[in-house]
Parts: sequence; C-alpha cells; structure tokens
Amino acid sequence: MLKSTIDKICFKGFEFYVKRDDLLGEINGNKARKLAFYSSKTYTKHQRFISYGGIQSNAMAALSFFCFQRNIKFIFICKKIPSYLKENPCGNYALALKNKTEIIETDDNLKEYALSLCNKDDIFIEQGVANLNAEQGYKELASEIKEQSLELNLEFDIFLPSGTGTSAAFLAKHSQFKVFTCACVGDEDYLKKQILELMQDYDFKNLQILQKNQKYHFGKPYKEIYQLYKELKQECSIEFDLLYDMIGLSVALKRKWEKPLLYIHQGGILGNASMLQRYAFKGFK
Repeated sequence: MLKSTIDKICFKGFEFYVKRDDLLGEINGNKARKLAFYSSKTYTKHQRFISYGGIQSNAMAALSFFCFQRNIKFIFICKKIPSYLKENPCGNYALALKNKTEIIETDDNLKEYALSLCNKDDIFIEQGVANLNAEQGYKELASEIKEQSLELNLEFDIFLPSGTGTSAAFLAKHSQFKVFTCACVGDEDYLKKQILELMQDYDFKNLQILQKNQKYHFGKPYKEIYQLYKELKQECSIEFDLLYDMIGLSVALKRKWEKPLLYIHQGGILGNASMLQRYAFKGFK
C-alpha cells in the first residue's frame, strides 16, 4: 500500500500542509494512486498496455516505467512529434524512450487509433489513466489521510488540482473531509462534464470545484505562474508541477480556509523540464 508523509510548510505567512505524493518513488503523484489497482495484478508476457495522449504526458511516463519494470510491452499513441523534440528528447518523452515505449504518431483520432490496436488480452488505458480502476488508489489515499489526521489531531480541507477530475472525484467519494479542486484543462463546466462521463451518477456532495483567478490555456507559459513556482521552491524547498500544481496553488493560496489546508502534491515534476524550456524561450526564465 502506498504511503507518503504530510509536511507542514509556511509560504508568505500562510501555513498549510502538503501530502508528499511526489516522494512515492519513480511512479509518484496522482499517477501512483491511479495505477495502484494495476500494481496488484500479475501479467503474462503476451499482454500489452496501450494508451494515448500528449507526448509530454505524466501518464505516459508513469506507464512506461510501470511496464518496463514488469517487462510488459507498452504502446503509446500521440499526435505528430515536433522535429526539435525528436532530435532533443527531454522530460517525460525522454523517459518513455528510455523505458522502451513504442510511440506511434498519427493524425487520426488518438483514442480510436489506440483501441484499434488492442487484442483480446491487451490492457487499454484511457488518457491520463482516467478510468474506474483508479478508484482503488483513492480509497486507499482517503484511508491514509484519515489515519494521519488522527495522528496530527487535525481536521483538513483537502485541495488538489484537476485535469480529468478522476483523482478529485474518487478522493471526495471516500474522504471524510471536504475535497476542493479547480480545472486545469478547460473551465469548471468542462471539468464537471469529464467527471460525469466517468461516473454518470456522481453527486458532487463532497467535492467543490473552485473558480480560477483567471483563464489559463493548458501548457501555455504565464509569468505569474513561473514566479510562484520559483518562490515556492525557494521558500519551501519543494518543487511543484508547473502544469497542474501551479494552477492549483494559485487558487488555493488565495482562498480563506475554514480548516487547515491539506494540499495533495501531484508529482510528475520530471515534466517540468520541457515546460521550463518553454519559459526560457518566452524569456521568463
């Protein structure tokens, strides 16, 4: 069973707690939780994992390591890869190559193409590991937080940022504490739609979606986001993910919380390498 520590930190006078899922190991953060179900299974040498998404996807990196560890074939479908990245692999893409991932580029619909490759015994993984099997890891996480809250004698408000909303939805379902999130891809309505596509009867009674302070286009560099990243790293000695954590923390740190805030670190900081290149290119770094 996965277990990470809870650290108390102070940033510009605001005290809060961080669940250090970034320290779980090679597979960490929300991907470690989502893959907990698959970690408990055994696989034959003929089975393959097949997934799809962006070429710097944290899910791709985690799945590549997961499969490499178990000597399982992993196939990942993506859009055309920029020639510069092919010639200069970095971040999650470089890790996937190192882990012998078969990466297939296509102009077709990624999900449909990935499904077309699946044989009977193959294991298809939705983009971002956004599937019902992810629930097991978040049930375990909710139990873990409950245990640690008793040790600390604290009741929390829990916050984690969302892509598809899978993590936040499952954690809220099993948590005794209120769970808050914000949309990092699209807006609040899009996030709610993503969750309802995963679970049609989801009631949102323990999950509150907070509005962002401004609109952010996913993957686009923003000066204030980079500034927050630098300040947190310097003052708190913790590196956060630039795509999800920074959007989430920009919301969480500006809200007044009724209870002590527990922020779930999303891990995946290997992906920062490619984002930092974008910031440098824009002149922010």
